[in-house]
Amino acid sequence: MLSSHAKSSSSSRNLAGMLENGGFEGEGSGSCGGSRQQARDPRRTSLSVNSGRVIIASNHLPLRVKKSSTGEWQFEFDEDALTAQAKDGVPRSHFQEVLYVGGLPVDVEPEEQENIAIKLRDLYNCCPVYLDSAVKERFYKGFCKQQLWPLFHYVLPGSPSSSQRFNVEFWQAYVKANKCFADKIVEESLTDTEFVWIHDYHLLVLPSLLRKRFNRIRAGVFLHSPFPSSEIFRTFPKREELLRSLLNADLIGFHTFDYARHFLSCCSRMLGLEHETSRGSITIDYYGRTVGIKIMPTGVNPKRYLDGFSWDEFKWRRGELEAQFKGMTVLAGVDDMDSFKGIDLKLQAFERLLEYHAEWRGKVVLVQVTNPPRSTGHDITELHAFVTNLVASINYKYGNPSTNYVPVHYLERRVPLHERMAFYSIADCVVVTATRDGMNLVPYEYIVCRQGPDTPPGAGSTVESGPRDSMLVVSEFVGCSPSLSGAIRVNPWSIDSGYNGMYAAICMPLEHRRLRHQKHWRYVSQHTVAFWAQSYLMDLVRVTRNHVTMKCYGLGLGLDTFRMVALDANFRKMEESQVAATYKSSKSRVFFLDYDGTLTAGQHTSITLAPLDEVLQVLRALTAEPLNKVVLFSGRPKAELQEWFASVPNLALVAENGCYLRLGEGQTWRSHLTPGLQVADQSWVSLVVAADFGWKKMALPILQQYQESTDGSSIEAKESALVWYYKDADPDFGSWQAKELLDHLEGVSSNKPVEIVGGSSAVEIKPQGVSKGQAVEKMLGQLYGYPAIAERRSSSSRPMGRPSSDASERRPSSSRFSMSDRGPSAGSAAVQSAASSVQGGGAEAAAQQELAAAGKGPDFVLCIGDDRSDEDMFTSIEMMRASPQMMSSEVYACTVGQKPSRAPLYLNDPGEVLHLLARLVGINLPNLPL
Repeated sequence: MLSSHAKSSSSSRNLAGMLENGGFEGEGSGSCGGSRQQARDPRRTSLSVNSGRVIIASNHLPLRVKKSSTGEWQFEFDEDALTAQAKDGVPRSHFQEVLYVGGLPVDVEPEEQENIAIKLRDLYNCCPVYLDSAVKERFYKGFCKQQLWPLFHYVLPGSPSSSQRFNVEFWQAYVKANKCFADKIVEESLTDTEFVWIHDYHLLVLPSLLRKRFNRIRAGVFLHSPFPSSEIFRTFPKREELLRSLLNADLIGFHTFDYARHFLSCCSRMLGLEHETSRGSITIDYYGRTVGIKIMPTGVNPKRYLDGFSWDEFKWRRGELEAQFKGMTVLAGVDDMDSFKGIDLKLQAFERLLEYHAEWRGKVVLVQVTNPPRSTGHDITELHAFVTNLVASINYKYGNPSTNYVPVHYLERRVPLHERMAFYSIADCVVVTATRDGMNLVPYEYIVCRQGPDTPPGAGSTVESGPRDSMLVVSEFVGCSPSLSGAIRVNPWSIDSGYNGMYAAICMPLEHRRLRHQKHWRYVSQHTVAFWAQSYLMDLVRVTRNHVTMKCYGLGLGLDTFRMVALDANFRKMEESQVAATYKSSKSRVFFLDYDGTLTAGQHTSITLAPLDEVLQVLRALTAEPLNKVVLFSGRPKAELQEWFASVPNLALVAENGCYLRLGEGQTWRSHLTPGLQVADQSWVSLVVAADFGWKKMALPILQQYQESTDGSSIEAKESALVWYYKDADPDFGSWQAKELLDHLEGVSSNKPVEIVGGSSAVEIKPQGVSKGQAVEKMLGQLYGYPAIAERRSSSSRPMGRPSSDASERRPSSSRFSMSDRGPSAGSAAVQSAASSVQGGGAEAAAQQELAAAGKGPDFVLCIGDDRSDEDMFTSIEMMRASPQMMSSEVYACTVGQKPSRAPLYLNDPGEVLHLLARLVGINLPNLPL
C-alpha cells in the first residue's frame, strides 16, 4: 500500500467554501469517490492571482499507472499523451503553472484516494477525480462510448434494442461525472477568473457547471472528435443541453472548418443564434458574452519521435523489420478496433489490389497494427470476426508458403512507441481509411519517422542520409486530410477508390514521393502540438480579456435553460423609489416611451398588438399631469396608433420608428425650430425631407421575387419602408438569401435616398436619416422651444446602428445623466449658437426671442425602450445632455431586459415598466399582467 503522506484533510481552497450550493438535472450525492475536498500539502505555496495558471481538464490524466509486486501503486508521467505534450506550448508570458485535472485509468480504493491525490499533486501537478465504479461505467462505457461517440460519428440507432438509443440513466451518470470534475476544479481554483481548458466530448456539460459556480471563469473547450451536421445532432434528446453548455465556454475549438460549420448551423437552427466574422475570427454573441470559434488541427511533437531514433529498442526492432520485409513494398496501418476506423474497408481494397494486379503479388505487403477496442458491443464483436476471417482469407488466397510470402501481417495488440516508430520508418506508404475521425495523428507520426534525424554520415545512425520520401493514402473523412495536400485522398466507402489510391501510391515515382514528403514535413514540423496549444491559449486570453469588468447574472436552472448574461459592471436595475423621488421634486418632465415590447409584450401574450386597458389608463394619467409631456414611439403605422390611442389626450406619437411625428392636442409645429419637416396628414409631419417614395416601385418587385423563392419569408409594406422577413424560413437558406438581397438592393439603389439595413431575420429599406434618435431630437426641440441637436451638428457625427460590442462603449459610467455641474458660460454660448443657426429674416428674430424666453428644458427625462432601434434614442439622449436646456436635467435611460445596451439601467419586463409608471402617477393596477 502507498505510504501515508497524511496532511490535514480540512485544508481546502477558500473559494470552494464560498460557493452557492444547488445543481442541475441529474446531480446527486455520492457519485464522486472520496472526499470532495482533498487534503492539501501545507508546504506548497499558493500562487498569487496575478501569477497566471491554466487548468487542463480531460477524462484521463497524462499518467501511466501500474501496481508493483508489493501491491503499491506506481505512477509515471505519460509524455506521449496529448495534454502532456500541450504543456510545451503554454505561453509562459501568461501562465507559469499547468495543473491537470482528470480521472485515473484504474479504480483506487477509498482509503487510498487521499494519499494518492497528495502524491500526484506534489509530483506531477495532477489532481485526480475519483468516480464510483457504477457511475464511471455508465458515464464512460455507457454514455460516452455507446451514445455520444456514435452520434458524433454520424451513426443513429436503428433497432429499439440498439445500445445507441438514448438512456436516461447514462445521461444522469454523465452529468454526475461532469459535476465531480467541476467540484475538483472549484476546489483547486485560486480565483473566480481561472483559465480552464476542457478537452473532448467526455466533459461537454462541464462549462455550464463551472459557469454557474464562477460567473467570470475563463473556460475553453476543444473537441477532438467530429461534430455532426444539424440533421444528425438535432435527433439527440439532450441537444439543447449540450449546445448551451458549449456556449457557456468562452472559446470552442474544432479541428476543421466542417466541424465548426456544423456546430454553427446547430446554433442557428436550434437556438436562433447567428455567428459573425471579423478579421479572420468567428464569434457568437451569447447573452452579452462573445464566444469565440477556433479552427485549428492539432499536431505532434516531432522531437519526441526524432529522439527515439537513438533508443536501443528502436534500433533493434527496426533492424528486425528491415530484414523481415527486405525487397518488399510495405503498406502500413495503425488503427483502433473500431467500426469507424475502416479496417475492413482497407483490407478489402488491398485484396482488390492483389486481385487486379498479379504482378504485385509477392512484392507488396500490408502491415496492419490493431489496438484493442475501447468499447464493447455487438458491432465490435461482429467487426472483429469479419476482419479476422478476411485476413485469413487474403493470406490463404494470395500467400505463398514456399517463399514465406504473407500478404497481410495482422498484429492485434497495442504496440509500444518504439515499435510503432519502427513500423513507420520502414513503411513505404501509410494507409488511413477511417470512415469518420476527428483528427487521426497517424499520418503526422509517419511523416516524422520517415524524415528521421539529421545525422551526419558515419555517425552510426540507422537512417540513411539524403532526401527522404513517403506516401500517404488518406480518407477524405478524417480531420488531418485538409492539411495533407500531398496525400492521395480516397473515399473509404468505395473499394475501388481505396484500391486505386493504394496502387497509385506504390507506383508513384521516387522524385514525386520526395517532393510530397518535403511538403508534408514542412507542415508537420511547423504545426506542432506546442504551436497548437500556444495558439489556442493566446486566443482564450484575447477572448476573455474583458471578463474582469463584466457583471454577470445566471438565468435558468436546468442545463437546457441555464445561461450567463454578461453586462457592464455599471449596469443595474432601475430603483423605483429614486425615480419616484426625482419625479415628485421636478417641475418639467418628458417621457420617451417605446410601445412594442416595452409597454406591451405584444405577440408573446396576446393575439392583437392593441394596448391593454391598463396601458391606456397609465398613459391617460401621465398626460393629465400638466407638468408632463409624453411621447410614444412605435414601429406601427400612423392609422393604427391614432385609432389605438384616441382616448389618450395630449399624447405625442411617433410612427414607423421615427418617420412620422405628431404632437399632442392643441400643439402646433414651429417650423423655424425644426426646418425641413414635411406635413403628412392630420397634423402628422414626416422626418423625411422632400419625401419621395418612388423607390418603393423599384424595390417591391425585387422583394417579391425573393419572397417567392424563399419559402417561409414574408413582406411588410409600410408607408415609409419595406421589410422582408425570413424568420420562418430555413435559417441557412434565409441567411444566404438575405445577403444576396442586400447586395442586390445596394446595387440598384445606389443613387436613391434610402438606407438598406440588415437586422434580425429581416432586411429593411427605409428613407435616409430616419431613426428614433432623430425623432427624439425633433420632439425636444418642439416641446421646449429650441432647435434639435441635429440642426446644430452633422448627423453623421452621431453613432448609429448596432450597439458597440465593447462593454466600455455601451453605456456611460453612471446610472443617471446629471449635468448640474456644468458652468453657465457654456450654456450661454450654446444658446447663442443655436439661435444664430435659424435662418430667415423675421423667423430668425422670432426664434431668438423664443429661445431667450424658453429658459431651461425638462428637469426630468425618462426614456425606456427594448430593442435595437431604441438604442438610437439612448444615444441621442446622452449626446443632448450637453445642450444648455438639459444641463441640470436628471435623465433616466432604461432598457427592458438584462442585455447589453447603451442605457445604464434596466427593468425586467413590460409589467415592471407599467408598474413604475403607475407608481409615478399614483394609480393602482391590481390585475397588471407580468
